[in-house]
Amino acid sequence: MTSESATSTATAEPAQATHTGRDGKGILITESAMKQLATLIPAQGDGKVLRVGVRSGGCSGMSYTMDFIDASEIQGDDERYIYEPDGSPSFTVVSDPKSLLYIYGMQLDFSSALIGGGFNFTNPNATQTCGCGSSFAV
Repeated sequence: MTSESATSTATAEPAQATHTGRDGKGILITESAMKQLATLIPAQGDGKVLRVGVRSGGCSGMSYTMDFIDASEIQGDDERYIYEPDGSPSFTVVSDPKSLLYIYGMQLDFSSALIGGGFNFTNPNATQTCGCGSSFAV
């Protein structure tokens, strides 16, 4: 590791504002992730929602999932959270009850960096995460 990279990783990033669902619950979404989702969701077409969850697999035991689905695919026991980004239409995030046990309080962030960019998950429930950040253990 070079001294330059050590310095940049030791420097704390400024805290971003986070958004929760309209009811004050749900996954915390940073401002940069809100902007990216506000761009992506309308491009998916009408009637789409974002499903966030977990599944078995990945190098740490469980992997995050994030997919756009038709609103008609929402299950009766899914939790629904409505997010209202500034200057953009509101959107819905759904998650199944089993996944919520593992991701409740998680923060979703977005980075446009060339290396390591994309959506990133910060999960306070995880006891171990892999290097790429897409899988975890509890």
